[in-house]
Amino acid sequence: MAGPDRVCVGAITGAFGVRGEVRLKSFCTEAEAIGDYAPLWTEDGSRSFTVKITRSIPNGLAARLSGVSNKDQADALRGTRLFADRDKLPGLPDDEFYHADLIGLTVLDAGGTEIGKVRAIHNHGASDLLEVTGPGLKAPILLPFTREVIPTVDIAAGRIIADVPEGLL
Repeated sequence: MAGPDRVCVGAITGAFGVRGEVRLKSFCTEAEAIGDYAPLWTEDGSRSFTVKITRSIPNGLAARLSGVSNKDQADALRGTRLFADRDKLPGLPDDEFYHADLIGLTVLDAGGTEIGKVRAIHNHGASDLLEVTGPGLKAPILLPFTREVIPTVDIAAGRIIADVPEGLL
């Protein structure tokens, strides 16, 4: 599995054409920048690739990966998530975070009572939502990742303070 020294920056969604190009979904702010962070690794770290973006296509990018020279090889990589070494990624301002850094953090309410842990981050277009699970929750809750709801993120301490909207718990 990818460790804390690697961050997921994209995923292969299938083959593009018959000459080994792949359809690539980039999770980078500037989609084409994904190639700048090569080598990109599979989640288990068993393979790495250099990336050459060939063009933009609907819902992603077409790209050539090192070691992938035909459609069968490209198809075999469908669903593969790609990870970059953290030290190759740009630094972030104090109020921005890589999703990988938020997963697993303990979420506390404003009074210091533990709500649960961040299991995933979702984005359906409006803003990021933190999926929080915990033993006291019947089902996971989704917290908007906004300053109003999440006033404090302390990566070093491994915690997030949440001002949970009334009625959510």
